[in-house]
Amino acid sequence: MKKQLLTAVISGAVILGGSTFNPPVADAAGKGPEHQGNETVNTQILHSYKEMMSDLERQNKKQEHMEVEVIGQTVKGRDIPLVKYLNNPDNPTILYLAQQHGDEALTTKGMLDFIKSLGTGKMKDVLEGVNILMIPMYNADGAMADVNYELEGYAAKGPRHLTRYNANHVDLNRDHAERTQPETQALHQNVLQKYDIDYMMDLHHQGAQWVKDGKYVSGAIFYPHPNHTNEDVLYRSKQLGAVVYDAIEPKGWGHLAKYAGKGSTYSPGIGVYGIANQYDISTFLFEMRGTADNANDFEVLGQKSNGYLTKQTVVAMEETARSISSGAILKEDISFWGDLPVQESILED
Repeated sequence: MKKQLLTAVISGAVILGGSTFNPPVADAAGKGPEHQGNETVNTQILHSYKEMMSDLERQNKKQEHMEVEVIGQTVKGRDIPLVKYLNNPDNPTILYLAQQHGDEALTTKGMLDFIKSLGTGKMKDVLEGVNILMIPMYNADGAMADVNYELEGYAAKGPRHLTRYNANHVDLNRDHAERTQPETQALHQNVLQKYDIDYMMDLHHQGAQWVKDGKYVSGAIFYPHPNHTNEDVLYRSKQLGAVVYDAIEPKGWGHLAKYAGKGSTYSPGIGVYGIANQYDISTFLFEMRGTADNANDFEVLGQKSNGYLTKQTVVAMEETARSISSGAILKEDISFWGDLPVQESILED
């Protein structure tokens, strides 16, 4: 049975844990709705694995500088594609990683839109100054709900559910130290240890319950752990975050906060922490608002928000690629991090 943790729309009182709680009256930055059982969430409109692979095949035929490499297979045997734009080995390289968690689907849509834009004239000059690597659907089994366990009470309608975990019920974003799963083994052996990578942006979704200054966030951002990251690597990570913040916060739908997950305690299994620590890659975490499917309604965001969340992904990728290519990232001021509020949950007492 679905876990109805929130029983009313956000503008009203919520009965939670036997007590009445009045969350802040606030619109989402992009005017996107909650789900709460009141909005449409249908997986039919999300990219399936087959559709993602077809999109990559079409773009690969059209784009001169694009290559696709299969770096390994998922538990269920799906190929894991790595999209590559490697024009000059002397250029800095950024890796974009999407859908480590299978229920975080709009980052994949945003990445596919970004790939398409790289074949247009507006991004032509960018590719002269930066190498780009992308994994659009890292956890394809979870995205397709092709898993070895039951999924009960999930919110979305449609031909399939989506789940956070891989087919073996392992959180891939906690497996970067032990690397017990074929997906993490493929990433580390055939990407992180093979290519000379300077930056990495790890694209995720978080629950829909997070606010800053009484207003729902459009996303949350964070850098690797300060106590376990080389000082220069950490500084460049914060510069990467500055590019994203400056590009998105001024938008009408943009409202970013500092991430407030459980990751304040260092764990090398978390990608943004462990990868920065082991490989000296300047990693950056970007959590979009709301997941596409979940057993907890407060995690899920109505699909009317899909447009601005997809656009947020595209803007983040385009602007970081431009800044790295031009060298402007090296002049980015990181002082904003000291003033950026940590997001707060409406579910907290």
